[in-house]
Amino acid sequence: MKGLNGNLESPFTLKISFNKLLEQYEELANSEDTFLSAKSKRVLKTAEAYPELRQGFTNLEVLKERENEIKLLLQDSFSPVLTKNEIKTASMPFHDIIFNESERFKKIISDAGDDFKLTINNLPEDYLYIAACTIILNIKYGYDLNFKRPFFYEIPGADGIMRYYKILYNADFTEIEATSKAPKITQNDVDELLDNFDNIEMWKQKFPPNTYVFSGFVISNIFNVTDDHAISTIKSNLIAEGKRKDENFIENFQSIFKSFLNIPDIKVGFLVYNKDDQTFDRVYGEGMCSFLLHDIDSNSCVDVFCEWSYNKLLKENKPVSISNVDNAFKQSSSACTPQINALHEQGIKSAIFAPIANDEGLMGILELVSNVPKALNSINANKLVDVMPYIVAAVERSKNEQENLIEAIIQQECTSIHPSVHWRFKQAAQLFIKENIFQNKNTAFSKISFKDVYPLFGQIDVKGSSEARNLATQKDLSLQLSYAEKIIDKALKEKKMPVYEQIMFQVKTFKEQLKSGIKVDSEHQITTFLKHEVGPLFDLLLKSKSSLKDEIKDYLSKLDDELDVIYHYRSSYDNTIKLINKNMSTLLDTRQMEAQNMYPHFFERFKTDGVEHNMYIGESITREDSFNMIYLYNLRLWQIQVMCEMENAYYSNQQLYPISLDVASMILVFNQPLSIRFRMDEKQFDVDGTYNARYEVVKKRVDKAFVKGTDERVTEKGKLSIVYSQSEDEDEYLRYIEFFQAKKLLGDDVQIVELEDLQGVTGLKALKVSILYQHEKADENEFYTYNDLMQAIKD
Repeated sequence: MKGLNGNLESPFTLKISFNKLLEQYEELANSEDTFLSAKSKRVLKTAEAYPELRQGFTNLEVLKERENEIKLLLQDSFSPVLTKNEIKTASMPFHDIIFNESERFKKIISDAGDDFKLTINNLPEDYLYIAACTIILNIKYGYDLNFKRPFFYEIPGADGIMRYYKILYNADFTEIEATSKAPKITQNDVDELLDNFDNIEMWKQKFPPNTYVFSGFVISNIFNVTDDHAISTIKSNLIAEGKRKDENFIENFQSIFKSFLNIPDIKVGFLVYNKDDQTFDRVYGEGMCSFLLHDIDSNSCVDVFCEWSYNKLLKENKPVSISNVDNAFKQSSSACTPQINALHEQGIKSAIFAPIANDEGLMGILELVSNVPKALNSINANKLVDVMPYIVAAVERSKNEQENLIEAIIQQECTSIHPSVHWRFKQAAQLFIKENIFQNKNTAFSKISFKDVYPLFGQIDVKGSSEARNLATQKDLSLQLSYAEKIIDKALKEKKMPVYEQIMFQVKTFKEQLKSGIKVDSEHQITTFLKHEVGPLFDLLLKSKSSLKDEIKDYLSKLDDELDVIYHYRSSYDNTIKLINKNMSTLLDTRQMEAQNMYPHFFERFKTDGVEHNMYIGESITREDSFNMIYLYNLRLWQIQVMCEMENAYYSNQQLYPISLDVASMILVFNQPLSIRFRMDEKQFDVDGTYNARYEVVKKRVDKAFVKGTDERVTEKGKLSIVYSQSEDEDEYLRYIEFFQAKKLLGDDVQIVELEDLQGVTGLKALKVSILYQHEKADENEFYTYNDLMQAIKD
C-alpha cells in the first residue's frame, strides 16, 4: 500500500495522528460524570498500547492493523444511533484516504458502483497547494484569510441519477508545525501573496514542498444538496452566454432535471406561444423538441390543449400534470383531450406542462415527460416553483436577443451601416430620442454627412459577361430544341399529323436562327414556344399509347425543376459569376479589415458581374485630429496591391470554376476631397452637391469607355487600368507602379492613353500596366506602405 505522501505535492508532510482527540479525552477523564470519565479512560488506555496513534504515522498499513482501535477512538464522533442517517467520514483533508465512515456513506459509495472513484469535483491541483498555504497562514501565523470555498462530491446513485453532496470539514483534531527548512514568513511576504493568488510559483517559493508537518485528521460532514445544485446549474446554464447553443444543452438540461426531481427517466421539451396567431410553435435549436407538437412545426392552441388545460396554462399560469396517461386516455374523449392523445401516441406515461410566463402573459410551455406512470404528478410539479423564474428570465432574454438579432440582420442585409461611420448614426439617434421622446419635440432625423473626404473606387469585372451569357443561352436552347426535334420526328413516323409538322417546322426555324446568334427576344420566344407548345404535345403523348414515353421522360428529366427548361450552360455561367463574386468579395473583405488597422475609413462593396468597392477617408469620418495625406497614399498603395492579389487569386484557381471567363481590373482616381451624404430614402451614401456629382457620373460610365481613336475598352484582360484626369495623379501613380514593378507585382509595359469623352465628362486618361501573376503565393499579411515607397525611392 502507498504511503500517505506518495504522489501528493504539498507544503505539508502529512501524518495521521489522534493526539488532539486524545487530549480532549484526557480532559474528559477528569469529568465529574463518572460514566463519561470511565469511557474516556478506556479510550486512553487503548491508545496507550499503541503509541503510534498519538505520535502519528504515514504508513497506511497501520490503518488496517489498528482498524478496531481507531473505531473505538472515533466512537463518539460516529454514533451507532445516527450512522444510517448521517453522511460522515474521518479522513485526511483534500485526500482520498478515508479510514472511518458512517453506514449511510458506505451505502452511497456502494450504490455508485465498483468503478466509481471518489474525488472532489471542484478542486484543481494548484488550488489544493494554495489552500494548504493559506491554512498555514491562518493556523500557524494567526492571519485571518478568508480562502474557504464549498467543496462537493458528485456521486451517481444505483438508479443512475447523479447526486451532489457538500463537504464541511471539522479540523479540531489537526496540528501544524514548521520544519527547519520552512522559510520565515514576513508581513511583506503576506502582502505580496494577497495580490498573487493565482501565482503558484510564488506560493511554492514562500512555502516550499514538505516544509511543514500536518498531523491529525478531519471529520467530514457531508450533506445531500442535489436540489440546490440542480437549481444553481439550471440558473447558470440558462443565464450563461452561448450555453443554449451548445449541442449538449438539452442532454445536460435533462440530466439536471433527473437529479432535481429524482426521476431517472425524464425528457424535456419546449413550446413557444405565438400570441398573434394563437398557435404553439416549435423551438428551433440543437436537440430541441416538443412532445405536444411531435413531428409538426406549429399548431393552433385549441388543437394542442383541451379547454380546461388551455385556461389553466394561459389564464391562470399554473402547471398541468397527467400522472397516468394510459388511464386518462381510456377515460377521455379523444376529440376533447388532444394533449393526452399526443402523449399516448408516443408511449409517454406521465407528464407535466409548466407555463413560462411573466407579467405580460404566457411566453411558452416547459414540457417534462416520463415513460414511467405516476413518475410526474401534481405533487412534484410544485418543485418547479424554484426553477421557473430562471427559465422565465432565460426566455425573456432569448426573446430580446432574437429581436436584436432581427434588427441587426435587417441593418446588415437591408441598411448596412459601416462601423467607421456608426458613431455618427448613434449620435443622431441619441439626439432624435432626446428631442422627440424626452423633450416632446417633433423633429426629423438629422442629416448624416461627411465633408472633405477623399474617394477611392475600384472594380474587378468579368470581361464579355454579356457575350458569355448569350453563348450559354444559345447552347441551352439549341440543345433543348435538338432533343425535342428527335422526339417529334419519331412521332411523325408513328402518326403523320399536321400539328406535328407545324411544331417541327417551328423547331427547325428556331434552330436556324440560333446558328447566327441570339437576339434580344430570342430567349423569351423560344422558351415560351417550348413551354406552351412542345410541352403540352409531350404531355399528350405521355397519356396516349405512344412508344415515345421513355424518350419524353428522358427529355423531361433534363429540364430544370424550377424553370422547366434546359438550364445547363446558363447554370454553369450563373454559378461561375456567383463564385467569382463570392471569392473576390471574401478576399476583399478580409483585406479590408486589415486596411482599417492602417487608418479607419468608410468602405462598401457591391456585387455586379464582378465586385466594385467604394472607400472614403478623411478627418470628418474618424472624429480625431489625426488625418494626414500619408494615410490616403497608404490606402492607394493598398488598393493597387489588393487588385493585383484578387486577379492572382482568380487566375490561379480558374480551373475550379464551372466555365472559363476572364476578368479585368480598374481603379478610378479622384484627387479632390468631396462631401458624402446618407440618403435616407435609398439607405446608402452618395456624393453631396452638384460639383461632386461628376465623380458619380464617371464611376458609372468609365468602365465602358474606349481608348481614344480605337475600339479598345479601357479595361483589358491581364492589365490594371488606372483612370485619372490630373497630371499630378499621373505622377503619383507612376511612382506607385514603379514601386510595384520592383516588387514583381506589375510588369514593365506601362501605357498612358487618352479616353474618349463620356457624356458630360472630358479629359480622362488612363495608365495601363500588366499584372504579373505569381506562381507562388505571396505573403498574405504583408502590405506595402507609403514609407516602403519612400524608402525604395531613397535606395
